[in-house]
Amino acid sequence: MSHAPDYRRLPEDVNWDGSINARWITGAFYRMGRHEWLTNLGWKQMHRDGIERVIDLRNSAEVRRREHDPVVDQGVLEGVQILRLPLEISGNERFDAVAVPYMNHTSMYRLVCEEFGGQLRAVFEALAETERGTVVHCSAGRDRSGLVATLLLDLAGRRDEILEQDELAVRGINEWHRVSPRKHPYESHQRDPELRQAIAERAKELEIFLEWLGSAREFLASCGMSETVLQRLQILASRPRP
Repeated sequence: MSHAPDYRRLPEDVNWDGSINARWITGAFYRMGRHEWLTNLGWKQMHRDGIERVIDLRNSAEVRRREHDPVVDQGVLEGVQILRLPLEISGNERFDAVAVPYMNHTSMYRLVCEEFGGQLRAVFEALAETERGTVVHCSAGRDRSGLVATLLLDLAGRRDEILEQDELAVRGINEWHRVSPRKHPYESHQRDPELRQAIAERAKELEIFLEWLGSAREFLASCGMSETVLQRLQILASRPRP
């Protein structure tokens, strides 16, 4: 059974047991919070839903089982490949100056694109190798996952859904902070007025980012992605919802 019985999923969430902040992005792609939250049943459900690959955007120091995480049998991971592709490189002066203590806002999306284009290229090339379905996740399923989701939605011609996706991600992890048995060292549950203000501020910064971006396709091409890979990625991102 889920280790968070009081966690209230949003109507848009997928119901993989134990998953936090998990939902469909577009086409063959999904997002969620850290995969260590999944139970045995959750892994089985995810695989049954066509997920063959999980891309973990976290830095190596973040990848570990915590006290309250479920114990997972190795056998349930068969058929699902976990790729670790950190979105950031430690020691980057521009990024470290503002990511205090980590990337936690849409205002950092442009900086990540400017400083870590090679890392983004690796992530999107891995996404382009999808056959059935891929989940991308960071820690909360909000910011690093959010940048990837933003670019995927733009590739799929669904730019009008980007702000809604960000709001869902913010609300999803905020709900987890309400019930989590492990209190977060930097964040806590926000009540509605404070939460709505945070969502509005993120939306404003996201619109600024999208104006700078122009198009995800052009940006990824500028990172060195080939036309062939971009075409495949666009087809995968434009698939009907499973």
